[in-house]
Amino acid sequence: MLLLRTGDCCRTSAGMSDSPQIIVLFSGGLDSLLTAKLLERQGLAVRCLHFYSPFFGGEAVAARWRKTYDLDIVTQDVGPQFAAMLRQRPEHGFGKVLNPCVDCKILLLREARKYMESVGAKALASGEVLGQRPMSQRRDTLNVIMRDAAVADILLRPLCAKHLPPTPVEESGLVDRSRLLGIWGRGRTEQLNLAKEYGIKEIPTPGGGCRLTERENARRYWLVLTRLPEPSASDFTLANLGRQFWHSEGQNHYWLCVGRNSADNDLLAAAAGPDDLVLRMRDMPGPLALARNGALWPEDVLRTACQMTASYAPKAVATGGDVFVRARRGEEFTDVSVPTQRCEDLWNEPAWDEIKGVIRAEARERQAAQDAAKAAAREARYEAERLEAGREDDPTGV
Repeated sequence: MLLLRTGDCCRTSAGMSDSPQIIVLFSGGLDSLLTAKLLERQGLAVRCLHFYSPFFGGEAVAARWRKTYDLDIVTQDVGPQFAAMLRQRPEHGFGKVLNPCVDCKILLLREARKYMESVGAKALASGEVLGQRPMSQRRDTLNVIMRDAAVADILLRPLCAKHLPPTPVEESGLVDRSRLLGIWGRGRTEQLNLAKEYGIKEIPTPGGGCRLTERENARRYWLVLTRLPEPSASDFTLANLGRQFWHSEGQNHYWLCVGRNSADNDLLAAAAGPDDLVLRMRDMPGPLALARNGALWPEDVLRTACQMTASYAPKAVATGGDVFVRARRGEEFTDVSVPTQRCEDLWNEPAWDEIKGVIRAEARERQAAQDAAKAAAREARYEAERLEAGREDDPTGV
């Protein structure tokens, strides 16, 4: 019975290797699954490390993976680190939507190295396939990721290793390079054949599984990212729930989440923080809504939020008159009488096309600033070299 790390928490789990030799970054996709099985076939003690955040992965599914694939799998929450990276903006930029694929890989490899060192393992392995993804799995990008994550001495990419130079992990003798693979490109035929050879009956579905690649999610995250002063992982998690509405007055932004069903309602209630207000119909069924930091809102803004909530309660709308919405903060509450007409002129969410333009404009400004900084650095180096050359030509220094 051994320790299973989950973020800063620990719990015990049976079936884990005492001393893992290699840590596999495990997304739950076919490539990472094959990577783990390939290394196990070399007689290595493999531990799979599954990262999760508001944008990808999940802690709960790991138990099913352990049972289905007979793997040693641990989970770790990287939501706070990912939120910090988004706040600062990814150094290598976003993809087509809001996906920071290169910076994501760098972040996860850095965290994986920390975990590897904490358990005494000797190497990391990832399921990347050269040429499979246009942004993050080109040869030059794979090299940048390895360099910036500082894992060149410990990282192995078993599925495409034969298209890459030998690594220190192979040269050390820990892994037999001749038994690694040379998969390339976007097809899955080789992977599916390998899965059949390994007796894998439940094939994971293809796809990145990252919510940041989806426009509907990305527009929600962008508003959180740009309208909250210091958005946290819990804020991005909240953005995944229910209907999302924003109301702005100058530099003040107000955020309302309205449940679509009972599952949303339960999750929204559980997500309420100390300054949040939970809104519910007082006298009839209806959705639960969460007003983020609603305890700090002006009374007129809260009233329209209550009205918006009531507009999604069919029985409230059917009354044809005013209804009461209860705004609760802990044990304290107030009842607000509101009409049931939907006030979409006050509470709305911008369309993706509008947000896309803002994201692209910011990216252009950021790139221009980076280019200017690089040009200034080149000029400074040139000037320093010129002065140094002048001193060499005049040894007296006069």
